[in-house]
Amino acid sequence: QVQLVESGGGLVQAGGSLRLSCVVSGRTFSSYAMGWFRQAPGKEREFVATISWSGAYTYYPDPVKGRFTISRDNAKNTAYLQMNSLKPDDTAVYYCAAGISTSTTPSDYAYWGQGTQVTVSS
Repeated sequence: QVQLVESGGGLVQAGGSLRLSCVVSGRTFSSYAMGWFRQAPGKEREFVATISWSGAYTYYPDPVKGRFTISRDNAKNTAYLQMNSLKPDDTAVYYCAAGISTSTTPSDYAYWGQGTQVTVSS
């Protein structure tokens, strides 16, 4: 049983920063690629970032490129999402996910956390 638990969400003003954490338990964390997604009310789940099992490969979509950074610490079984220069459009529930390989597609990830709310005020 693989469990993912996110933390670090909250309310921040536009231009501010937050760091989300995702702790993985139950299986060997270093064998999984990790991804972050977000979902705003009334919208589909949106890809935010992905990182390979080693951390050597990362990928971001244009809306967050240069502002968000995904990283991982395999010794701590934890993935991170550093979010800088936040905008009101970044407001959403953020989810971490674990899968066999990096992907931008939610269905490619087998395990998901419960989500953490990020709200950016203008």
